Amino acid sequence: MSESAVLHIRGRVLVGPEEVRDELWVVDGRISFVRPAGAREMTTLSGWVLPGLVDAHCHVGLDANGPVDDSTSEKQAVTDRDAGALLLRDAGSPSDTRWIDDREDLPRIIRAGRHIARTKRYIRNYAHEIEPEDLVTFVAQEARRGDGWVKLVGDWIDRGTGDLSACWPRGAVEAAIAEAHRLGARVTAHCFAEESLTDLVEAGIDCIEHATGLTEETIPLFAERGVAIVPTLVNIATFPRLADGGESKFPLWSDHMRRLHARRYDTVRAAYDAGIPVYVGTDAGGSLPHGLIGAEVAELVRAGIPAVEALSATAWDAREWLGRPGLSEGAPADLVVYETDPREDVRVLTAPRHVVLRGHVIG
Repeated sequence: MSESAVLHIRGRVLVGPEEVRDELWVVDGRISFVRPAGAREMTTLSGWVLPGLVDAHCHVGLDANGPVDDSTSEKQAVTDRDAGALLLRDAGSPSDTRWIDDREDLPRIIRAGRHIARTKRYIRNYAHEIEPEDLVTFVAQEARRGDGWVKLVGDWIDRGTGDLSACWPRGAVEAAIAEAHRLGARVTAHCFAEESLTDLVEAGIDCIEHATGLTEETIPLFAERGVAIVPTLVNIATFPRLADGGESKFPLWSDHMRRLHARRYDTVRAAYDAGIPVYVGTDAGGSLPHGLIGAEVAELVRAGIPAVEALSATAWDAREWLGRPGLSEGAPADLVVYETDPREDVRVLTAPRHVVLRGHVIG
């Protein structure tokens, strides 16, 4: 599409879960609900329109072994884009992906800097591995490098006990989170187990990734404090395989992982029912491929979250949470077009009819 062209999209434009318009136009890469006068060239698309989807937990620039080259990062971003995920919260990466911001054909990324983990308590080559006395310093460093987020590793396997355990003393996380907030950054943390959650939430954390360890005791605390979760259920599906692989060396950990997996849907539904904000994230880029955004929304529905609410967790609510516009007048034209109503069947998200990024029709 040339710079002077106007894109016309008609059908059903889902401005919000219940707010539907019949059409919109894209002029100079931005959305307008007013038909432009004197357009010399117009391309028309039709279908059900959503704002570009949000993957609130992925890792561009990372694979199972650590940082990847720019070519691989590009392929990861393209895969997410083609799946309709046009806004990515990169929840920890050791790679410098700032060059992606200069590409008009790649998704927007909100970075959390590099993971911050306890020494020898996370995946090799992924994180800054430090001790508690250095936590504030590294949180400040990553807050300045990121885009308003910092990522901690809240728990991991303790080889001494053979099971998951919290990585940080309460005082260390309180000071670190306070420093991040002072610098204008929010803090999230990887947490599988139960033990680490209370300290992190009471210390003021903003979000928990995975959150498989939520219980009847901690769910009300999350709800009271408004702490969001990103369940990454497509990643939690791998727990049985991980448990099998660690059975001989860490039987306690393996059993724990299987129990967390077995109750995963009940945990997510209980969190939703309690009013905890739930957002869509795939955890792509570690051991999982990119492009799984539709599958993760379907998992939330399988857990018992109503389809419209699961859809909002990757569309309207997710964009508001991350401070990015949706389908509003003058907003960047990042949107996805589907053949049928995604509110009726979220499985349509796996097959976009068209992807529009910065006003350009990608596919």
